[in-house]
Amino acid sequence: MEVKLAFSADSDDIFMFWALLNARIDTGMYDFVVERGDTQVLNERAARGDIDVIAVSIARYAAIANEYMLLPHGASVGRGYGPALVAKGPRSLESLRGARIGVPGLTTTAYWALRIVFPEFDPVVLPIVPFSRAFEAVANDEVDAALLIHEGRLTFEDAGLHMVADLGVLWTDATGMPLPLGGNAIARQLGSKHIEAISKLCRASIVYALTHRGEVMAALLSEEARADLSLSRERLDRYLAMYANEDTRATAPDVKVAIADLFTRARAAGLIENEVTLTFAP
Repeated sequence: MEVKLAFSADSDDIFMFWALLNARIDTGMYDFVVERGDTQVLNERAARGDIDVIAVSIARYAAIANEYMLLPHGASVGRGYGPALVAKGPRSLESLRGARIGVPGLTTTAYWALRIVFPEFDPVVLPIVPFSRAFEAVANDEVDAALLIHEGRLTFEDAGLHMVADLGVLWTDATGMPLPLGGNAIARQLGSKHIEAISKLCRASIVYALTHRGEVMAALLSEEARADLSLSRERLDRYLAMYANEDTRATAPDVKVAIADLFTRARAAGLIENEVTLTFAP
């Protein structure tokens, strides 16, 4: 049976699915066919409903909850850290009230979280890939600051930019909860039998990567090099420690509470109209 799988070129996504796609996991009757795109592209792609398993922003799940369940593993969570709000020079967060802030997309959790904790700004959508585009927009004064997700939050200092605030810190200070950034969704139309079986395979791939971290990291560095991003082993190790960890192995109870709380706050902020029914697959 063909299973359509879509995820990004970011290191944590590749880390999760590497074993599944490199014959380290026996997939049995399932043949995984891969489609890739950046976070905003995947968020938009999910609306078509023809992908079986897709990596999306938690914020985006609100719009596809009727068609998809969240897998109980594969989450990217910020615990006292998260997307970085950066500017051309040192400045305070307060100085950005009413300013133009570059964001990675209006359906990303990063945008939602910033809008909730710091609502007074003018969003300017900037491409996520290449990362240099956001850096250039700040440097050229197209925007006053930019909100960086994925590996870009580790490399902005190389471009001479300065951290204004860590969104994960702002979020935890405001809510007392971790910041649930991304997750994997599985199509309800697959039916309970296939949902459970595919979920087990995805979980096994994550467990393999966490158990054989050195092997998978070496493969990412040698096979998944990106022209727009130069990650050293040290930075890759740091990035995976942040977003491919025990929260990825299994979605913790406090993260499930945080997801529900995010949707409640988003509704109060006018980002969504309806309540979201949060459903996790087996």
